[in-house]
Amino acid sequence: MKRRTFLKGTIATSMVGVAVSAGMLSPRAVLAAWPESSFAAKKIEDALNALHGTSAHSESGDIKIKAPDIAENGAVVPITVSAGGNAEAITVLVKENPQPLCCNFELASNAEAFVSTRIKMGKTSDVVAVVKSGGKLMSSAKTVKVTIGGCGG
Repeated sequence: MKRRTFLKGTIATSMVGVAVSAGMLSPRAVLAAWPESSFAAKKIEDALNALHGTSAHSESGDIKIKAPDIAENGAVVPITVSAGGNAEAITVLVKENPQPLCCNFELASNAEAFVSTRIKMGKTSDVVAVVKSGGKLMSSAKTVKVTIGGCGG
C-alpha cells in the first residue's frame, strides 16, 4: 500500500468520525420514511389501508407475477412484478406470512411498472401483487409452494 493513499484514507475516516461525534451526521437523518403500521399489520386489508388509504382492489390480467411454482427455500424467493400502463406504486404481499406486507415500491410518473426482488415466505401461500394506478388498486395473485419455510420454519 502506498503511504499517500493510506494517509488520505486515514484522514477521511477521521473526519467522518468527528462529524458523527459532533452530531452533524446522524443515521436517522439519512433513513427513508418507514410506514411502520403497514409492515406491522397482520392482515392484507390492514396493510393496504395503512399504505394506500383503501383496501378495495380488483383482479387485473395486466399484472404479471413471475415467481417459481416451487421455492426450495422460503427465505429467498425471487419474484418479478410487471404491469402495463402508468403505475404509481407496486405492493407485494404474502397471504400466509405473519406480517403479509413484503415490500412497497413508489414509482415516479415516468417509470416503467416493473420491479424485481426477493421475498421471504413462511409456508406455501399466495403471493399478491397490488398495483396502484390512477388512484385505483388492481391485483393479481400466484400460489408459490415452499419446501423449507423462511420465517423460522
